[in-house]
Amino acid sequence: MPPYRQAQNGDLRGLRIGVLRHHWEEDLPASEDVRRAMDAALDVLRRLGAELEECRVRPLRSYFDVKIIIAESEIFGVHQKNLASRPRDFGADFLSRVLPSVLFTAHDYVQATREHRRMMVEMEPLYTKFDAFVTAGMGEAPLLSDYRSVSFWQKPSLLTAWNVTSQPVLSLPNGFGRNGLPLGMQVVGRPFDEPTILRIGQAYERATEWHARRPPLVGGGAAPDVEAPPVLSVPANQVDAETRDLCAKSARRAGVPLDDLMLAQLLEGAPYALEMVRRLRRDHDLHHEPANVFSFPAAHHQGR
Repeated sequence: MPPYRQAQNGDLRGLRIGVLRHHWEEDLPASEDVRRAMDAALDVLRRLGAELEECRVRPLRSYFDVKIIIAESEIFGVHQKNLASRPRDFGADFLSRVLPSVLFTAHDYVQATREHRRMMVEMEPLYTKFDAFVTAGMGEAPLLSDYRSVSFWQKPSLLTAWNVTSQPVLSLPNGFGRNGLPLGMQVVGRPFDEPTILRIGQAYERATEWHARRPPLVGGGAAPDVEAPPVLSVPANQVDAETRDLCAKSARRAGVPLDDLMLAQLLEGAPYALEMVRRLRRDHDLHHEPANVFSFPAAHHQGR
């Protein structure tokens, strides 16, 4: 185990931090509250001695596509038996997420895992230049009653890229928005370098008080009805015949019987799932192995 506590000395002098500003200004344009909170947080890190420099990685959408094609295909595979025999025992939100994955083929899955490997390799030059990275976290939490399952498919997440690149992440509160709810930022480390991001997080919390502040609670508030049927953004009868036919055939091939609501949930997410497939990079060479393939140096084989 690395010496986590020894690294936490409140001093960031000499640390090189890459600022992924394009995440919250271009890829997912943030609110003014988030922008101000991020600028103020970066000023704190500078005052603590860190050397900050803006850098870029791929757009968030690219990581999101790869992650979703891989993860939702695997989740469907794990639950396929029960999805086929008792699908209505699953929650509506889960079904809205997993059903469109019947549109992903084995070919799509393998190509996504090959792109996954390329994404991890692309980060390696940045690890020699920076000790850690900073980007925005979540903004103010929305009302639960405003949540729509299709939002999962419509836009990427600020949190997803690091699932793909296999980097440790620390999420910290760095402000409050106009609705009185906390804002956050992410400190992202190099693989297996948790001590550095904990050092940055501890120094930031020593220098600020956001972690000690709590949102005000209003007594007597009514909880929203979370058991209501899902609100669909597009009526099933407005989906074009080609997409509708593809969804029905894909569900049959996957062995999942669809009632009217499940078909509507599948049709709602289908355009976004199919667009992910169209965006997926496929110009791989033979040496571009899937991310779950491990290669060992030749010297290791010789030594064995």
